[in-house]
Amino acid sequence: MITSTSNPQVKNLQQLGRKAKLRNEQDVFLVEGTKMYLEAPAERIRKVYLSQSLYEEKGESFVKGHDVEILEDRVFAAACDTKTPQGVLCMVQQYHYRLEDLLKKKNPLLMILENLQDPGNLGTILRTAEGAGVTGILMDRECVDVYNPKTIRSTMGSIYRMPFVYVEDLGKGIQDLKDKGITTYAAHLEGTNSYDEEDLTNPCAFLIGNEGNGLRREIADMADCYVKIPMLGQVESLNAAIASSVLMFEAARQRRKV
Repeated sequence: MITSTSNPQVKNLQQLGRKAKLRNEQDVFLVEGTKMYLEAPAERIRKVYLSQSLYEEKGESFVKGHDVEILEDRVFAAACDTKTPQGVLCMVQQYHYRLEDLLKKKNPLLMILENLQDPGNLGTILRTAEGAGVTGILMDRECVDVYNPKTIRSTMGSIYRMPFVYVEDLGKGIQDLKDKGITTYAAHLEGTNSYDEEDLTNPCAFLIGNEGNGLRREIADMADCYVKIPMLGQVESLNAAIASSVLMFEAARQRRKV
């Protein structure tokens, strides 16, 4: 049992939670909580850390034969990102998807994200994307790290199932999709058509921009069409995750009727 916060493993866990560079170097990310642990693909779990109290409650069967380390409760709390940890923390191997992986399923439905900065927004988009039947997510390197602990928590397990790719050149990534027959729609205040007036039953992708500034003009102009979400009252725009959800589920609604 680890009883000191100065233990090298504890120090490493703390650093992994804070530094994307270290997560990438070790090719892992951290997940907290019983739900996230139980949903994690067994073959990707590198190590499991349990609090002493949870281990005494659940016993050996809870860890399913994984490499496990027991931490004294106060040490476990120090290693976690959450204020009220549930007693289980996992080190999971990162995913390495390619653009082709986003297009494997028939009739692709994609999200293209530019410079999203809020971890909760990105995590919510991943979670909603799974529920709406999205086949993959394309992001530029300016987007927040998908393995940020706050993003991971917001995905509620969808991180294990939703393919995603970061690209160095988002414009090239968009063009590659267009070359493969994907129709692209930019969510934009200058859109003339409402999002629900478009035919979203064929292969398509939505472009979503930065929370404060929206899409850069050069990226927005690569879209085949600008679309808007009509607003009432004095509201001009929606939160990036909410706007994404509206668009994704409209596509899902149309596709259910085909």
